[in-house]
Amino acid sequence: MLISSSTITVYGHGVGSEIFPPVDLNGKQVSLEVSSSVNNPDKNDDQQISISLIDFKSKITLRDVTFLIKSSHGEKFLFEKEFQSDNGFLVFNFISENTESIQIQEQKEGNFFASLLGFDSRLINIKGPKLSDGGLYKFDITILTADGYSKKLDVPLTFKAGISVAQVSKHEINHPIFGPQEINVVTYYDEIKNFQYDIKSKEISFSMPFEWSLENINQTSVVHEELVIPKTFGDLLVSGFSMYVNDIKLSDEIVTIDDFFSEERVVHFIISQKELQNIYNNHTIQNGMNFLIKPNSDDIQLSSVTSNGQFRIFVSWEPKNLQSNSKTTIYFDVIDVFLKNRPIAVNYDFSITQNEKIIFEQSGISSDSKDKHNIAEFTIPRDISGIVQLNFKNLGDNNLANTSIPIVINNPLNEKNYISIPEWIRNNAKWWSEEQIDDNAFVQGIQYLIKEGIMKIPSTTQGTGPGSNQIPSWIKNNAGWWADGQIDDDTFVQGLQFLIKNNILRV
Repeated sequence: MLISSSTITVYGHGVGSEIFPPVDLNGKQVSLEVSSSVNNPDKNDDQQISISLIDFKSKITLRDVTFLIKSSHGEKFLFEKEFQSDNGFLVFNFISENTESIQIQEQKEGNFFASLLGFDSRLINIKGPKLSDGGLYKFDITILTADGYSKKLDVPLTFKAGISVAQVSKHEINHPIFGPQEINVVTYYDEIKNFQYDIKSKEISFSMPFEWSLENINQTSVVHEELVIPKTFGDLLVSGFSMYVNDIKLSDEIVTIDDFFSEERVVHFIISQKELQNIYNNHTIQNGMNFLIKPNSDDIQLSSVTSNGQFRIFVSWEPKNLQSNSKTTIYFDVIDVFLKNRPIAVNYDFSITQNEKIIFEQSGISSDSKDKHNIAEFTIPRDISGIVQLNFKNLGDNNLANTSIPIVINNPLNEKNYISIPEWIRNNAKWWSEEQIDDNAFVQGIQYLIKEGIMKIPSTTQGTGPGSNQIPSWIKNNAGWWADGQIDDDTFVQGLQFLIKNNILRV
């Protein structure tokens, strides 16, 4: 994506080009063109960004151009330097190297025939840490001379450009039910930071630099973010998401879910200039973008597309918390993707399995009514707990029209007595038991973790007495034994509950 004062042309993976609106240069209409690419699209290669000054009418680059260019990558200043180009064309090659400072190496690129045609260019290698990783590359460009190095412009031409190249960050989540999962964030604007996933609320949050000024908003066509979610991550196979930026809810129209991949789903968030303006109008003083993404409804509805891309399945169930040895009803709709998401009547084979064991199965013809769901009623066996697969096969008698959706029986996250303690807290408990950190620091740390939902313990009645700073020695001993794996989580948490009940730990 390119950011400037005119229409942006965007291609896949952040590769694009743009021509700025023409301006007068000594009676001639000229434009600045900025474009981005990679050396080798099949590899994670160096990022190339080219800058050229062209005659707007003939589309030929001007000769003997002196550029003054100031550049930054994200929030990091890179360089400010003059460059001369005989053919008005510069190519910056951003190369990732572990150098202590930014290094600039200039070279001439081209051959005899290219030179005759005016295609040879000036290649500038910019070397430094993480320079080819993508993100936002900013350029303040001043034209000092054109059509002759001695012809200095009385009033230099100035342009501001920001080119965003797709940048991928990977985030590992150790889910207590679905196991190790990886969510990838693809940003087409700038580098994201502070990624977090809340297991209980299923909320994703992260932040990104953004300049909240009218000038920058007017120069920004869209801000495009993507989530890449594995289809094994059942909690995030929901049918829709909502996005908030700086506590402002954005229109659900900015969200598009692409389920046409066999192993993952891609959720696109394309924030328009109108949405940016709305955020700005609500809070004129802001610091960057703070994103919050969550399912768009409290009523759980999961969705998936068949492997041949023809049908979308929507699934919900009652009761909300599925339990072993209890009756349940699965509701599902079969939607034709190519008929504007209209329900369609087709043959189907439906089954529920766990580790290839069939728990329930039924076949039939799906409903084509928007008001009538397909229903599967059954009793969950007493010995079934954990992840089960809802399998839809042979839709429309097509053996390629298949998909599976994971759901959870006896979800511990719905239990009031659920315990979740990040592994790194063991280190803190060990240090506390060895008096490397004091009682007050440990208590304040635990209070913060519980209040923020980072650490989850069973619901406990808060004490109302005057409280005390005196912590019984057995609790500190428990902390050390728990850190060493000698006692389980339940026993360690009992000590924390004692502190809450006695108003020593306030949550």
